[in-house]
Amino acid sequence: MNPSAPEGAGARRDVPVPSQPNPTVWGSDVVADLMRALDIPYVLLNRGASFRGLHDSLVNHLGNQSPQMLIVLHEEHAVAIAHGYTKVTGQMLAAVLHSNVGLMHGTMAIFDAWADRVPVLVLGATGPVDAAKRRPWIDWLHTAQDQGALVRHYVKWDAQPASPAAAQEAILRAWRTADTAPKGPVYVCLDASLQEMQLPAALPVPDVQRYRPPRPPLPATEDVQRAAQWLAQAQQPVILAGRVSRSQEGWQARVALAEKLGARVITDLKVGAAFPTRHPLHTGPAGFFLTPPVAQALRQADVVLSLDWLDLAGTLKQAWVDQPAAARVISVSMDHQLHNGWSMDHQGLPPADVFMACEPEAAVDALLAALADRQGPALAPQAPEPVPQPEPGDELAVATVAAVMRSQLQAAEVCLLRLPLSWGGEMWDFEGPMDFLGYDGGAGIGSGPGMVVGGALALKGSARLPMAVIGDGDYLMGVTAFWTAAHARLPLLVIVVNNRSFFNDELHQERVARERGRPVENRWIGQRIDDPAPDLAAMARAQGLVGLGPVRTAGELAAALSEAITRVRAGEAVVIDAHVRPGYVPAMSQGMTRSQR
Repeated sequence: MNPSAPEGAGARRDVPVPSQPNPTVWGSDVVADLMRALDIPYVLLNRGASFRGLHDSLVNHLGNQSPQMLIVLHEEHAVAIAHGYTKVTGQMLAAVLHSNVGLMHGTMAIFDAWADRVPVLVLGATGPVDAAKRRPWIDWLHTAQDQGALVRHYVKWDAQPASPAAAQEAILRAWRTADTAPKGPVYVCLDASLQEMQLPAALPVPDVQRYRPPRPPLPATEDVQRAAQWLAQAQQPVILAGRVSRSQEGWQARVALAEKLGARVITDLKVGAAFPTRHPLHTGPAGFFLTPPVAQALRQADVVLSLDWLDLAGTLKQAWVDQPAAARVISVSMDHQLHNGWSMDHQGLPPADVFMACEPEAAVDALLAALADRQGPALAPQAPEPVPQPEPGDELAVATVAAVMRSQLQAAEVCLLRLPLSWGGEMWDFEGPMDFLGYDGGAGIGSGPGMVVGGALALKGSARLPMAVIGDGDYLMGVTAFWTAAHARLPLLVIVVNNRSFFNDELHQERVARERGRPVENRWIGQRIDDPAPDLAAMARAQGLVGLGPVRTAGELAAALSEAITRVRAGEAVVIDAHVRPGYVPAMSQGMTRSQR
């Protein structure tokens, strides 16, 4: 086996044998040079003959660095890892998918990135498009006339260039398009013949700075003035803090605006930490759905400022119970520019008395400037509520897992990369934008492991402990993503809250049975992951991770978690299998039928 480079802050790198100087230039070398110029640090891929030319260029032309290849065991993981990385850093990665079959594997993760408004540069391959150059059987199966049609409804742009020069332009356009708000994945398909084309001379690498994304737009002055006036006059203003950036500056600006206005702030576990949850103005706890107290607080509002809130129409409908919202609504979002009608990920059409077509940070900054002379009300510090500590022999539930985590991680700087739907906002406080990254966008079960690995890749070398709590169904559908973490030497900590069931769907089946007067006792059939129960810790160990458990009590979890933290700090990846009883399930009258617990 070839040697590996020292790990350092990034992933472990396989070091290729150096290539001898050679003046010959290939089409895929042109693509690889551009990827380096775009400063893409990693390329996620599962091997494929359709992009063997590009694979060779990344290894033997670039030396497997800048960008570095990371191998995955399923194409869906390639996109999910890129998705998770970008949620931490804001920097785009590339995922390479093998012809039409690899693209079919990756579609769920592409949809997740689309629904989460996260940019991913997805590169594919096909062909040869020229039928005369195809090998019998396999090249015909792996060639499509319009491969982008498989994903066109949920990428921002796609192309299938026919020459190396056209590939340069297509990738530049894709890169800029993906990283322009509202952001999202793009797809560029490279013909195998294009990659393996011998060129008479190297093509100059474009100056990528001349193709960078435009600066975010600013809100109209008239809209800012009107919104500022309404907010200043409001008696019960409410801010819905939705899809906002991970920047500390943006976080502080939101806090400053809320304090100037004395506005109550509502947050959402689907989109990550957006406001300090122990702040006296935070109205919670946060959840995946509105709880009755939060809905009541929203219903009392006279002005609502929505900062790219996910499903604003549905949220207002929940609060005002099918009546038009009585409050004035100020909507800040660019999301409308992405909707194409194929998917309903855009949610309902919300009302807006003022509509600012910009990103939340630009609107918040403009409102702060317009309200510069305003002094907010005095705020009393909010003391944290005492949290009952479980006894060592207590049976595990999700809330018990959270309590043990709090006791073991008090002094640690943690980034929660994922939480299950069974998690309640009261179980953990967020004090900064990197404390929690949110969900996957598309509610696609199986996305968790890949996105967790991507987040851990981004956090390697930082002071933060990369950690996730995921359901057993999510874990089982995406478990092989964790091999990439072991291979790349990425420290991470995962607790699998394992109820041996697709339990959310048990609740759906119980509801249907009650409506139809049928036995609710049968709800478990077709849902339980038991008899035999998969050994989740063994699955982790089989891939080179540390697998602990199963643990069934608070004391056992505390001991396992203490060991896990030590081992993660030493650079290892750890999975704890925590057997939990079905517990807290949020109100979900609008609930999903296939979602994580």
